[in-house]
Amino acid sequence: MINQDTIVALATPSGAGAIAVIRLSGNEAIALADACFKSVKTNKALASQKTHTIHLGHIMDGDRTIDEVLVSIFKNPNSYTGEDVVEVSCHGSNYIQQEIIQLFVRKGCRMATAGEFTLRAFLNAKLDLSQAEAVADLISSDNEASHQIAMQQMRGGFSSEIAKLREELLNFASLIELELDFAEEDVEFADRTQFKELVERIRFVLKRLIDSFAVGNVIKNGIPVAIVGEPNVGKSTLLNALLNEERAIVSDIAGTTRDTIEDEISIGGIGFRFIDTAGIRETKDVVESIGIKKTFEKIDQAQVVIYLFDSTEFESASATFKVEIEKIKNKYPLKPLIVIANKMDKLSEDAMQVIQSQIEGLTLISAKSGDGVDALKNQLLSFVNTGALRNNDTIVTNSRHYDSLLKAFEEIDKVKYGLDSGLSGDLLAIDIRQALYHFGEITGEITNDDLLGNIFANFCIGK
Repeated sequence: MINQDTIVALATPSGAGAIAVIRLSGNEAIALADACFKSVKTNKALASQKTHTIHLGHIMDGDRTIDEVLVSIFKNPNSYTGEDVVEVSCHGSNYIQQEIIQLFVRKGCRMATAGEFTLRAFLNAKLDLSQAEAVADLISSDNEASHQIAMQQMRGGFSSEIAKLREELLNFASLIELELDFAEEDVEFADRTQFKELVERIRFVLKRLIDSFAVGNVIKNGIPVAIVGEPNVGKSTLLNALLNEERAIVSDIAGTTRDTIEDEISIGGIGFRFIDTAGIRETKDVVESIGIKKTFEKIDQAQVVIYLFDSTEFESASATFKVEIEKIKNKYPLKPLIVIANKMDKLSEDAMQVIQSQIEGLTLISAKSGDGVDALKNQLLSFVNTGALRNNDTIVTNSRHYDSLLKAFEEIDKVKYGLDSGLSGDLLAIDIRQALYHFGEITGEITNDDLLGNIFANFCIGK
């Protein structure tokens, strides 16, 4: 699948900036850079310089100077891709970037496709497939937790755990296969007791990794939280208080929010995406009715629901509030529901105690002053099991890995059943091979061009 030609791409974000980095990789990377580079003080050739060195000079198009640059050299195999790599740090003008890239293309480079640098790193055994995917996760990480997991996986934490299981299973598989070669002599090279212990240990590890996906998926994609309630109870004010900015329009007019407003913040390293919805009420306003319909759609998509009501109206509308709370609980029994009484700053101590006594688990806040908002954030964080994250355990965040782990677990279960039932080695070997196949899918020992194309197409160009 890999081409042996030299590729070039902008490695920094497109657009004007102080500095831009243009990356080349391939057998001719240093020679092509050398053909366009003139050192400031000497006429030294880049090919004769040591790896991991930086050189000041100019990029020249014939006699024309394009820019003063720093050129970094990384010689194979000690580079990101495992090939010769050159990185040109130039000034961040769009014009300069394109002039340098087009110059290299005219000299013989090819524009890199999405993820091609990392693909070459994988194909040259600098990274396994799960580590390569972690590179993309690291680039897209937008909170502490997702960054931490991506770093752990890129360093091989997940890969090493899978590789160890695969190696141990492979050793036993070899012994089982050996038994088949001596089938007529009725011998057992693989100790069945030890094999059962290994299978149980593999099942335990696989189960833990599979279960971790629930947390990993949340950490990677964030937790959608719908803020619902009647109009003018302070939903938009609460959203602004959580985000610590004036994101939503706030007014005393009921029905001001006619569409959903979304924004995301990080709480304790976990991303939460808050959705401020239109107020739920009976209305003849066509536009507001559409907004209310969207509210229920957003509740369907949310993992956590916040029901907000105006505590100053509790005495006159408590029955209505309780009915709405029960409706949400009955319709979404599996979704965590946080019931919040807003505007606590307008209540007396006695009034607060009355409300708390009538609604179990009630949270009292003042979205306007910010009182109780920190406690709400802690409550939201309690819905995420961050124990594995704190303990630095391996957490699965990739749906492809999750799917392969499920298939491997299914095959290991078949092996366990076969051992318990006393099945012959040839039948055990079939299920063992399948389990090994699914382990190999994760790290890339087993792969194909379609899979690689699908994975690396999601990368940015230049990485």
